[in-house]
Amino acid sequence: MNATNGSTTTIKSKSYTRLSIIRKIIVGYSAMALFSIAALGFSINGLVSLHRTAKEIARTDLVFISNLQRLRESLVAQERYAGKFLILGSSEFRDFFNSRSQEFWKILNAMQREKNIPELPSLSALYTKYQAASIEVFANKESDPQPMQKVGVQTLAAIDAISVNEQKRLNSKLEDADRREESTLNLTLILSFTGFLLATAVAVFVTYSISSAIRKLKTATHRIAEGEFDYDPQIPEGDEIGDLARDFTHMAVRLKELEQMSLDASPLTRLPGNIAIERILNKRLLSDEPFAVCYADLDNFKAYNDRYGYIKGSELIKLTGEIIYEEASKYGGVDCFIGHVGGDDFVLVLSEDNFDQVCDAITARFDREIVAHYSTEDAERGAIEGKDRYGVQRIFPLMTISIAVLVCQQGEYDSAVEIARTAAQIKDHVKVQPGSNYFVNRRKLNR
Repeated sequence: MNATNGSTTTIKSKSYTRLSIIRKIIVGYSAMALFSIAALGFSINGLVSLHRTAKEIARTDLVFISNLQRLRESLVAQERYAGKFLILGSSEFRDFFNSRSQEFWKILNAMQREKNIPELPSLSALYTKYQAASIEVFANKESDPQPMQKVGVQTLAAIDAISVNEQKRLNSKLEDADRREESTLNLTLILSFTGFLLATAVAVFVTYSISSAIRKLKTATHRIAEGEFDYDPQIPEGDEIGDLARDFTHMAVRLKELEQMSLDASPLTRLPGNIAIERILNKRLLSDEPFAVCYADLDNFKAYNDRYGYIKGSELIKLTGEIIYEEASKYGGVDCFIGHVGGDDFVLVLSEDNFDQVCDAITARFDREIVAHYSTEDAERGAIEGKDRYGVQRIFPLMTISIAVLVCQQGEYDSAVEIARTAAQIKDHVKVQPGSNYFVNRRKLNR
């Protein structure tokens, strides 16, 4: 009887121990799932918030700052035309002045609709006074231009003050986004690391197969953290870890979708836009590895667009994006980056070793394929007739592509803005050369 009771006690003890392990596994995986979902939630919330901030900056703040620059350029042009009118007395300069004045009001009204800031009404009042003074100057050449010039200086100062304040607002917004990004990242890392520790503790009580599956999940975590969202941990379904692996894959798919949403891709070429370009340039500037920046631009595109229409022009921009993407992907290596600045401007970021092969492939293929997009008559003649940007009728050769190449060594450039400005200058030099070609600038650092 005692023996029977002892046997029964042993069976109950084993049953309790086995059930206790199961409970521990359930608690461990439940906790790990909770932390993973929390980490995912914070990650998604952070990505959505950053995406919203990036869209607001791109659609509102950057456009507003650009419009302020346009206002300044318009006012400077008006001052110039007024001065020429006083010297030469030609009514043509009055017409130019009035055209620029209409442009100024159009831009200012658009800015007031976009943003409600206290400085804009003051600027509007100043420019109204400037216009009133200009009417007197244009009505009587002998009148004193000093009042008009004085109000013009005040208006320029007001525009510059708004620009400074707007830049401060933008910097504050960017700093706030950085703080939110850092906070989200730290909390996500803490939650993820806590979940990992719980998973390790659970692995002590399970078989070798479960331990192996956990190691695979750990590898998948690192791969996905590095951006390899399509990585498959290859854990079979049928148990709790298999279900977790499935959820983990769904999480990676969701993160990939959110990353793609955050890119300011061009709707025409689907290539990354200005924000992504600036980020990759800043990232490369922080590294020790030299790299090449290629700024590609189409020659005589406006004449083609005027003759064949904007639909054909859009098709050519899309074709150019495909050519650049395919040839850069073929010869540029796994770390190449292709971006679309806008219009017919593209940017490539490549390693220092293979930009020559990429540029040769792009220019050669472009020259082969562009002929098919002209009429037979224009293709045989090798040129089309059209008006240049000044309205003068002239002959334009068939479209070509020009590429300005900057080879960037460590310490040569301080910012993406400096690289873009230098590339634009080189592009102007390349565009005056006949045919499709590229020009390489190798700055020598003197420090």
